[in-house]
Amino acid sequence: MTVDYQKLRFDYVRAAEHDVPTQALHPVVVVGAGPVGLAAAIDLAQQGVDVVLVDNDDTLSTGSRAICFAKRTLEIFDRLGCGNRMVEKGVSWNVGKVFFQDELIYTFNLLPEAGHARPAFINLQQYYVEGYLAERAMALDNIEIRWKSNVAGVTQCDDHVELQIETPDGTYPLRAQYVIAADGARSPIRNMLGLDSHGRTFKDRFLIADVKMKAPFPTERWFWFDPPFHRNQSVLLHRQPDDVWRIDFQLGWDADPVAEKAPEKVIPRVKALLGENVEFELEWVSVYTFSCVRMDSFRHGRVLFAGDSAHGVSPFGARGANSGVQDGDNLAWKLRLVLDGKAPDDLLDTYASEREFAADENIRNSTRSTDFITPKSAVSRLFRDATLKLAKDCAFARRIVNSGRLSVPCVLSGSPLNTPDAAGDTFAGPMVPGAVCIDAPVSIDGKPAWFLNATANSAFTGIYFPGLDDDAAKMAEQLNALRRLPIGVQSVIVIARGARVPPIPEATIVEDVEGLVTDRLDARPGTFYLLRPDQHVCARWRQLDVRSISAAVDRATCNATLNG
Repeated sequence: MTVDYQKLRFDYVRAAEHDVPTQALHPVVVVGAGPVGLAAAIDLAQQGVDVVLVDNDDTLSTGSRAICFAKRTLEIFDRLGCGNRMVEKGVSWNVGKVFFQDELIYTFNLLPEAGHARPAFINLQQYYVEGYLAERAMALDNIEIRWKSNVAGVTQCDDHVELQIETPDGTYPLRAQYVIAADGARSPIRNMLGLDSHGRTFKDRFLIADVKMKAPFPTERWFWFDPPFHRNQSVLLHRQPDDVWRIDFQLGWDADPVAEKAPEKVIPRVKALLGENVEFELEWVSVYTFSCVRMDSFRHGRVLFAGDSAHGVSPFGARGANSGVQDGDNLAWKLRLVLDGKAPDDLLDTYASEREFAADENIRNSTRSTDFITPKSAVSRLFRDATLKLAKDCAFARRIVNSGRLSVPCVLSGSPLNTPDAAGDTFAGPMVPGAVCIDAPVSIDGKPAWFLNATANSAFTGIYFPGLDDDAAKMAEQLNALRRLPIGVQSVIVIARGARVPPIPEATIVEDVEGLVTDRLDARPGTFYLLRPDQHVCARWRQLDVRSISAAVDRATCNATLNG
């Protein structure tokens, strides 16, 4: 059965708190059933945490909105159980083209190497993403979704947060040990707590036109600077599923945002790009002004902000929804450990510091993109146009051209949760402490698989590259010792390459069929990597040492002082 996610409505159900005098204390309440709130709720639920998810509406997002979902976000969706649906429905792409006036300047490939399960990006309307996530959430017994439930008040107490929830049946109090505020750019919770976002609003406007048509354009990202069909402005073209194409037209600051949405204004712009004789229908139109802003702190007591409520960037670069989903990926495992009493409350401060660092990186890249796309003076426009002309023949100039530096996961290089490399342990390549572990094709039990899927277990994971002469019994003893740590390394992957590794009950044997895991992690016999539950590298060694690994787990969970 085909679901029309734009017409889908979810049932409102009267909450128990309306009728029960003794109010329950829920571990976590998530506010906002957009991609960020849904992903965070699913992540927590899969780790055994009971979640109440409230949303002030009973529908999915209107219009395509966020459409560009990056490789890292798809890997997170894989772990949440809906990555395949996203990729099967979405339009996968790796290639982008940059035009200046009527000329192709250059082409770029965002995933130039093979051996990754997911493409650099898919384009998929936000309502599909929300719909798939909502269906996954509703399939989990420990998520309760409450539609048409608007947060009207917030009170912070020493050991909980109390929300006032407005519903068709009246208002009731909802108590939680922690609240995740994923309630969007205008965040009512942020406003109720008297908090602000700070940054820069750009004095320019863009028109989004979602156009349904049959078109010969390839599945690529096309960006025009000063094209003949829209002089002195910029245009972006993307393909979406269902024969829908996203077109962004730069309008300038003086454009009337209401008038520009009228069909009689939009249709001539689209025809100028496509040609007078191309048949199309307008699916959705919006005008936006963009900002690069963030809250000073993403944590305020027992309220943790994620996604657009915490930070905002311009849409060029696809850094909004992607960074929001990665907020939840960072937060969920930390919140679970704190709720289980296995980590101190201080661990949640590192959610704020790590994701504030990531937000600053996104804002920096987004600001640079916006300044290049929309020059603010004659001199800056002269520089931009000269750079574009050079870029056709000069590779160095292409590094300066900026049509939107596209989203990549942040390397949390300065995180206090990282354990620095031991003296004398030298590594090459990008898999430094703080980086997201990279993917590669492998074989498990003789069947093709992907390396990241083998590590997607919401636990600390060890990756061991044994030597040919390693004693299997001693290896098993060491790996079993890792499981017995206060916060155990419950998942250990032993990488086999060439020589057969004997069965080890305490480990998953993964065959590095193409040698890419070994190469990408710069491994040699004896190398051991420790991954956090969110698949970020937090430590690595040239030799497996249980005491060092134990200390690294303590550090990564803010338990170093407690267990030291």
